[in-house]
Order: sequence, then C-alpha cells, then structure tokens
Amino acid sequence: MGNKLTGKDLIKLGFPKNNSINIALGQINRYRKREKKESILTEAKDVLLNPEKYEGNGTWGKVAEGLIKPVQVRMHQLKTTRSPFTIFGENEIDQQAKFQLYDSLKLPISVAGALMPDAHSGYGLPIGGVLATDNAVIPYGVGVDIGCRMSLSIFDLPASHFKGREHQLEAILRDNTKFGMNEVQSSRVDHEVFHKSEFQDIPLLKNLLPKAYKQLGSSGGGNHFVEFGIAKIDNPENEWKLEKGEYFAVLSHSGSRGLGANIAKHYTYLAAKQCPLPKNVQHLAWLDLNTHDGQEYWLAMNLAGEYAKACHDDIHRRIAKAIGKRVVVTIENHHNFAWKEMVNGQECIVHRKGATPAGEGQLGIIPGSMTAPGFIVKGKGNAESLNSASHGAGRLFSRAKCKSSFTQSQINKELKKHDVTLIGGNIDEAPMAYKDITKVMANQTELVEVLGTFTPRIVRMDR
Repeated sequence: MGNKLTGKDLIKLGFPKNNSINIALGQINRYRKREKKESILTEAKDVLLNPEKYEGNGTWGKVAEGLIKPVQVRMHQLKTTRSPFTIFGENEIDQQAKFQLYDSLKLPISVAGALMPDAHSGYGLPIGGVLATDNAVIPYGVGVDIGCRMSLSIFDLPASHFKGREHQLEAILRDNTKFGMNEVQSSRVDHEVFHKSEFQDIPLLKNLLPKAYKQLGSSGGGNHFVEFGIAKIDNPENEWKLEKGEYFAVLSHSGSRGLGANIAKHYTYLAAKQCPLPKNVQHLAWLDLNTHDGQEYWLAMNLAGEYAKACHDDIHRRIAKAIGKRVVVTIENHHNFAWKEMVNGQECIVHRKGATPAGEGQLGIIPGSMTAPGFIVKGKGNAESLNSASHGAGRLFSRAKCKSSFTQSQINKELKKHDVTLIGGNIDEAPMAYKDITKVMANQTELVEVLGTFTPRIVRMDR
C-alpha cells in the first residue's frame, strides 16, 4: 500500500465519510508529506478522539472543525436592497466603480459602505471602496497587496539640501532601494516580525517565511516608489517639534510583497469554495470569522500588514543612514486592509480597498503623482465615510490605456516641466494617468484637514 496516506486509512481509524477526510488529506499532502505515515496516523487518531484540543491548530484545526461543527457550504442570495452608503466626489467617479460598490452593498453580510473621491473600478470591491460587514472578511475586499502603505520621513534639513546634491541623492536612491519581482537587498537584516508565532503556527506562512525574509526592504513594481521631495509644513502638530517651513523628506509606497500576494491567493480560493455566490459577485466571497479559515486569514492579514510596515522601516533606515541624518517625524497610513471598528453602535469588519483610515486626529499622507504634490492630512472622523479618506489621486487611465495613449517623450516633457528626475518608471505610471489631486482633495474637505504638502523631486520606481 506504500507510504502515501489515503482516505481509506482515515476511514479505518474511524473518520466519518464526509468532507473532513478531504480536508485532512489536503492539509497533510500540502504541509506534512515528508513525514512518516505512522506518526501522522497516530496524530490523526488523537484528532478524531479529542477534536476540541486541535481547534486553531495549523494542520489539524480545519479537520477538527469538520468533526465538531462543519462549515455550511450553501449558495448565498443577494439582498434586494442596498445597505446605506455615501459617495464623495460622485461626478468624478466612473459608473463601473459605483456599480461594484452597489453590488457589495447587497451582500447579506454588508452593513454600510462608502466610496472615496479617488475611486475607480477594480476587481471585487472598487479601488477607493469602503465596506463594513458583519463578522465576515472578504479577501478580495482587502486586495492582493495586503497592507500596502505610504510612509513619509521628514528630516530636520531645509529644502535647500537638494542644491548641488542631486547626483549624490540619485545615487543614494539607486543603491538603497530594490524594485520589482527579482531585486532584493544584498545585506539582509533580521526583524522582530519574523519571530511572530504566526510564522510557525500557520503552515502556509511557515512556507513563505524564507521569501519574506529575502524580500524585506524591497518594493514591488507598478505604482510603488521611493522618492525624495520637499515637505512643506503649514500646520505642524505639537509633538513634531518642527516649525512651519519647508523640509527635506522621503516618501515611500509599497506593500507586503510575495507574502501578501500568496496569502490573498490562498484565502480567496478558500472563500470562493466555502461561499458560493451569484457569478457577478463571486469575487466578493467571504470567510466567516467564526470559522478556522476566517480566523487564520485574519491572523495572516494582520501579519502581512506588519511585514509591509517592516519593509518601509527598513527602506527609511537605509536611506537615513546613507544621508547621515536622523528622521524627525514619520507619518504613515495604509490601505488594502480590514479593521475591527464600531459602525452605528455595532462592531464591524471595515474593509478599505485603496482607501485609508481617517479617524479623528489620525495622521496620513495622500500622494498625488510623480509630478503632483501629496497632502499631509489629519482625519476628521466622518461617520458617513466610515472614518475613511482617499489613498491617492486615483487613476484616470487604466494601465493598458496608458500604453496606447502616451509616449515616453510626453512623460519626459511633463517631468521637465515640474523639475522631477525619474529613475525607472514605465508608461503605465505616466503622471497623466492620474486624476487631479487638488480636485480629489476638494471633494474630501469633510473627511480630512490638510497640514502640509509633499512635492516629489527625485523619484525611483521599477524599470
């Protein structure tokens, strides 16, 4: 019969002839295939006799759940009416993005929604979409690049620090940043995030740990960047210990790299299997937070968010070291994430896909494009936006449309006009691809207060 464990072996042990056998075989074949059959059978027997002991266990938790209280897989119907919602900057948003939000508001789990003024259509939830749900998390409501974030470091150096140092600063960006699928930092560093128990307890994450370690301090492709620029502070916060004025600063935008992408792929697949929905909304399949997979995704998503922050911290540490100066203030915020928050007196899971938290007093940075200013903001805690604001200017042209609409010489002309140096960058990230950030900001005056701006000068992106 060989050393491969089969369903018959589990039935012989006394497993019921139901889905718990398929689950067990799937987990074993994926994560334990190198181990001896006898030791796995001994463990399986114990799971069968004492399933509650294994709830939440990486390999056996799902099997235990199948024995105690199996997940009910049934076709879900949409509600006939939408949950309440508010759209900010409605006239600037394409119809498809609105329809994507409307579909999500008819999910039986949806409580409330909002659309930010930078919104455009996406996959599942629209980019700029905010959705509050009842005890359920939608992997595609979070997105593929989990915990993608902005991080702004302001130095106690005047804006004039650029003068005569342009080539030196370009070299610092080239030497200290890595982009795209294959580039990684040559000198690796350890970080406390790698010692978190989730990396040991969840088999998927254990397999991804070497990749995460290798990619720390690198940025993805697409619209991810690291740039030097000028932070103009108009309304400094007391704790910044900075006067009004213009300062030398660095801004980065990137996410959780291969770690987040693999988590998204794995749990989206599980959600689709467990939560059949009408075809037009199948991307909005959710995981119930009372299930093993729901709990596991929640832990994995939060870990990916911490890892994305660790990447930014590493990038900014390397750059500060190369400049030889200390960072005075760091302002950061993230999108493509889900939070537990109160909505109308009820605890909900608030998904922000391409939208950022803007609770009362919450600081953030909302970038424009490589030739347009970003805005340093403080949240006003607007309940209608579910305490959210835009994550940027938002796209006007899709990546494909950029390639057929713009040329490299048009981009170069635009860069020259704004005195911006670009290292790397593709046509699909042309400055003209983005909406007018000043219009976007004008449409969210109820959501955030502007404290200052950040104007890019030297921009590094993937080639």
